[in-house]
Amino acid sequence: MRLDAASCYLALRARDARFDGTFFVAVTTTGIYCRPICPARVPAADRCQFFTRAAEAEKAGFRACFRCRPELAPGVLTDTVPPVDAITRLVRAAAARIEAGYLNDASVDELAGELGVSSRHLRRAMEAELGVAPVELAQTKRLAMAKHLLQETNLPLTDVAFAAGFASIRRFNALFKARFGRAPTEVRRHHADSTHGTPTDNITLRLDYRPPLDWDALLGFLARRAIPGVEQVTHGEYRRGVSLQGKHGWLCVRPDMTRNALRAKVSLSLAPVLTTVVARLRALFDLDANPTVIAEHLRQDPVLARSLASKPGLRVPGSFDGFEMAVRAILGQQVSVAAATTLSGRVVQRFGKPPSPRATADEAAVGWEFPSAARLAKATVGEVAKVGLPGARARTLIELARAVVSGEVSFTPDSAPDAVIEKLVTLPGIGQWTAHCIALRALRWPDAFPAADWGVRKALGVSTVKEAEARAARWQPWRGYAVLHLWSSLATGVQ
Repeated sequence: MRLDAASCYLALRARDARFDGTFFVAVTTTGIYCRPICPARVPAADRCQFFTRAAEAEKAGFRACFRCRPELAPGVLTDTVPPVDAITRLVRAAAARIEAGYLNDASVDELAGELGVSSRHLRRAMEAELGVAPVELAQTKRLAMAKHLLQETNLPLTDVAFAAGFASIRRFNALFKARFGRAPTEVRRHHADSTHGTPTDNITLRLDYRPPLDWDALLGFLARRAIPGVEQVTHGEYRRGVSLQGKHGWLCVRPDMTRNALRAKVSLSLAPVLTTVVARLRALFDLDANPTVIAEHLRQDPVLARSLASKPGLRVPGSFDGFEMAVRAILGQQVSVAAATTLSGRVVQRFGKPPSPRATADEAAVGWEFPSAARLAKATVGEVAKVGLPGARARTLIELARAVVSGEVSFTPDSAPDAVIEKLVTLPGIGQWTAHCIALRALRWPDAFPAADWGVRKALGVSTVKEAEARAARWQPWRGYAVLHLWSSLATGVQ
C-alpha cells in the first residue's frame, strides 16, 4: 500500500517522531528501508518509496536497515475509527493475531476458521488491504524478532530461531540471509561486543515508543492495582509472573535512560512464547500510542488542556492478560482500589497455583499463577464468596469465567470492543461502567468511556451519564485517554 509521498517526505526530512512506525521509507539506490527517524542522511525525494508496513517494503524487495532497526518501531492503534466494512474488520482481526504470533503454532487455515472465513478469502482480503498475504506478514514478524534477538541478546542461534517462531533452523538461515543480505552468524559476530558475555537466565529486549511517556504515572497506576503474588512494582520497575501456553517464568520492565524505550528482562523459560510476551507488554504499557496526535485532539477542551499540559504522555494502562484484568475490574465494583487489590490477592491464593518450590525469593514474590477461566468456572458461588465477596459478585465472576471458557467472551487482540461490551452487559452483575473499564484496558479500546464513573462526572462537573456522554462526544476517538486525564486530575481512587 502506497502513501502520499509528498507528506511522507516532509515528515522524513523533519525526522518527526510522531510518524515513527506509521510508515517506512525505502531507498531505491540502496535497497534498504528505514524508519522515518533514521539518523542516516535523508535521500533525495526521487529515490524514496513509502510503505505503511515493513512487510510491504520487504515484499517489494527492500531490506531492513541495521542502523534504525525497523523491527523496533512502535505500532499503530487501529481501533480509533470504526471499520467501514466486513473486509476491513476481518483484516484487522487477522493482522492483530498474526502480530501476536498466532501463525507460529497454527496454520492459515486454522486462523481463517477461527475468523469464520475460508483461507482463500482471508488471503485475498489481506492482499487487497495490506498488500501482503498472511504468511508474508507472519514471516516478516518472525524475521524481525530474530534480528532483534541477534542484535540484543546472547541466545544461541538455535534458540533465536525457535524463539522467533521458526520450526526449522535450515529455513530460518535461508530466509534470514535472503531477507537481510547476510547470514545470522554474520549479524551475531557484528554485534558480539554488545550481546556476548556470561550466559544468563534471561533475555533483555528493547521496546521503543513515541515520546513523551509518563512512566511515573503509568507505574503508579499499576502499583496501586498490582495483584499480590502475581505482580509487583518496586524501585521504579514492574515485575510479574507469566504462565503462557504451558510455559512459566517471570519478567521485569524498567525505562531505558538513554532512548525512548523500555527494557524488558524476560526469563529464558519464556523464549518459546517471546513474540506473544512482547505483544502483551506493548499492550500493557500502551507503547503503540501516538501521544502528540492524541493531545492535539483533546486539548481543545479546557478541562483536559490543563491535565495535558501538566502530564504530557499520560498513557492508558492496558493489561498483560485480559481475563485477569476483567476479574480485577469486577472485584473493584463499589470498593476502594486498595480493597480490590486485597480481594484479588485472596482470589489468587485460593484458586491460583503457588510458585515452584525451586523459585528464588525474587521469583516467588511474583510466582503465583492467576487462576484460569476454566478453574473459576468450576468453582461454586460459596467457594468464591469466601474471599470476602457478596454472593452476587461471586456469581458474576463465575459467569464471566464460563463465558470465556465457552468462547462467548474473548479478550484476544482481534476482539471487537463493541461486541464484547454487548455480551458483557448480559452477564449478571456487569453494567456499562464495568464493561467499558474492561474494554479500555483489556481490549485496548482507545474510545472506551465509562460515563457512569463518579470520578469522570465529578471532574466534568456534571451529574448524569447523559450529560457526561454529551460532553465526551467531541473527544472521539480518544475518549479513553480523556478518562485517564480526568482521573489523574482528581487523584481519586477510581478503578
